[in-house]
Amino acid sequence: MIAWEDLGVGATLPAREYGPLTLTDFVRYQGASGDFNPIHHDTAFARAAGFPEPFSVGMLQAGILGSYATDLFGAAHVRRFAVSFREQVWAGDVLICSGEVLDRHEDGERRVDLRLEVRRRDGGTAIRGEATFVVE
Repeated sequence: MIAWEDLGVGATLPAREYGPLTLTDFVRYQGASGDFNPIHHDTAFARAAGFPEPFSVGMLQAGILGSYATDLFGAAHVRRFAVSFREQVWAGDVLICSGEVLDRHEDGERRVDLRLEVRRRDGGTAIRGEATFVVE
């Protein structure tokens, strides 16, 4: 857990890498989520749709980002979590999660508002997010 004193506005959260992701990771996520769209696991289908290969279900990256944040602050301390999808993630991609403190609140409980991001090591931003966590 990160101490309140270390969470000033503009403070950066420690980055963490995940991956490389595999097609098997995509399929496992699909099985867990119930999203069986073949564009995420069938190469012929993905190519017929104009993509070079299957790409990850965006919610897999959202889940990775959520795990990153809850590992830092604790799942019980989530007050808000939102994401927007920016670009596809492909098999072989290594993801880097990071964050920054946007604001702090002390009105009965200590909370931080965060900007979160998932970047592809060899590409752009896959997901941008925002969250609010209680800090004890």
